[in-house]
Amino acid sequence: MQLTDFTTLTFDVYGTLIDWESGMVAGLQPLLQRAGVDLDRDQILEAHARHESTQQRYTPHLQYRWLLAVVYKRLAEEWEVSVTHDECLAYGNFVKQWPAFADSADALAYLKQHYKLVVLSNVDNESFAYSQRKLGIEFDAVYTAEDVGSYKPAQRNFEYMLEKLGERGIDKSKILHTGESLFHDHQPANRNGLANCWIYRRHDKEGFGATMNPGDMPTVDFRFNSMAELAEAHRRLA
Repeated sequence: MQLTDFTTLTFDVYGTLIDWESGMVAGLQPLLQRAGVDLDRDQILEAHARHESTQQRYTPHLQYRWLLAVVYKRLAEEWEVSVTHDECLAYGNFVKQWPAFADSADALAYLKQHYKLVVLSNVDNESFAYSQRKLGIEFDAVYTAEDVGSYKPAQRNFEYMLEKLGERGIDKSKILHTGESLFHDHQPANRNGLANCWIYRRHDKEGFGATMNPGDMPTVDFRFNSMAELAEAHRRLA
């Protein structure tokens, strides 16, 4: 199996192309300063992942920025801080400020010359519009949690993507699902018989950060530590 065997890259965005962990920690600073909790960065992200994953299961219809507002409220309760509804909403809207990884835009611009680029993301459409500007390209298709009515790793999201791409004549044998999260993306990729590419942004860190522990490790067909490495590997083949 080689990178040149595929015509379409389907992407997770947050954690893979957008540095959501830095964005989360920055957005949580007002709460953390008032909480006075003695937590390191990964402990903060793990608490966030726990509340986010729970909320996504219980309210799969909720747009992501509103879901993040609930996560902020749950964290405030856990850390025993009183917050207003407006503060919760401000955190949800802060997703628009989350930065792109430094290598994302250049790598996508290169890959766009060789593949169709498709988004499958746990985000709402309004928030994604701000992220897309940071990434600097037009994707060939964008499938969001808001479009589907559920959040990855739900089977529904992958079925929706495969159905829509199939309508465009793209067979799943030509799709390489690309993402950072083993929990949200690579386990479901395995279940759906999709080839997959792990962008291991957390290769120099312990744990799973802002994603849940996947439990049993999924298999991966390709692994790179950055988008730049993926683009360079394709250059060498091409």
